[in-house]
Amino acid sequence: MFETFQILAFDLGKVSYSRISTNHYIIKLFKITSNLVLNKNEVIKLPKIIWHSLVIILGAAAIACGFNWFLVPHQLLSGGVSGISMLLGYFTNLNLSIMYFVLNIPLLIAGWFILGRRFIILSIVSVAATSWFIGLLPVSAVATDPILSCVFGGVLVGIGTGVSFRVGGSTGGLDIVGSIFTRNRDFPIGTVMAGMNGAIILLAGYLNNNWNTALASMVSIYVTGKVLDLIHISHVKVTLYIITNETEAMLKKLLTRPRGVTKIKTQGAYTDIEKDMLMTVTTRYELVEIKRIIKETDPKAFVNIVETVGVMGSFRRS
Repeated sequence: MFETFQILAFDLGKVSYSRISTNHYIIKLFKITSNLVLNKNEVIKLPKIIWHSLVIILGAAAIACGFNWFLVPHQLLSGGVSGISMLLGYFTNLNLSIMYFVLNIPLLIAGWFILGRRFIILSIVSVAATSWFIGLLPVSAVATDPILSCVFGGVLVGIGTGVSFRVGGSTGGLDIVGSIFTRNRDFPIGTVMAGMNGAIILLAGYLNNNWNTALASMVSIYVTGKVLDLIHISHVKVTLYIITNETEAMLKKLLTRPRGVTKIKTQGAYTDIEKDMLMTVTTRYELVEIKRIIKETDPKAFVNIVETVGVMGSFRRS
């Protein structure tokens, strides 16, 4: 795998910065990705991976629209790798889509060994698709006001990044660093990324002595982080208390999930009838699936859902 990326990076170093070369090497990376073999524990069903890839491609299109229609026309910056790519594009003749693609390669390699193949394969799809859309879409200002552009550009980038995380991937760059940082911690990933990206923007403002652009870019990054946290909600924990007459059937389905379940004997104060109460802690993202299981198994079950402030101990966060 590492040798494959080395060969690809070497080839990219020899290309001319043109849209044709961008498309050629993105297609080449897609072919490399399609030949990757997953571990037995990381097998993905074909229809599911296709669906996730389509969602990520739509997210990539949203990110490219945010760049080419809102941020780039006003010389605004995004954060992380995309922000560095924009800086290089503003002050040199280097192609933005090429630089975004090339600068992501070392982070994708690092993420491959730390975060797992499934996450990085979907991230490769996102990086390749975003690079292609950036090269395809014309740079045209939708809004003439830089403040409106930084807000709506941030919303589009946040949506694109959020849906990529929602299906188990990322958009590359500092998304991968943020995923590594929050892997075993209950921090909102959008907040973590906004902090890292903000540091880069402040440095760019200092070096370029243009604080208007830097501050407007900070607004865009803040909006992106907030939208991302609204979509990617795996850091929000909830506790379910389920009182049911179908204990064994419920446990059979709940225990197939990566969350523990505690069985508690209860007794109704009014009816004096003994029942089982199941308690489980999960993420808000997984809550929809658990609700479906409860309704299918015991539609008459009484369920109390409480937002959890924090979790200590062996709670699986990935």
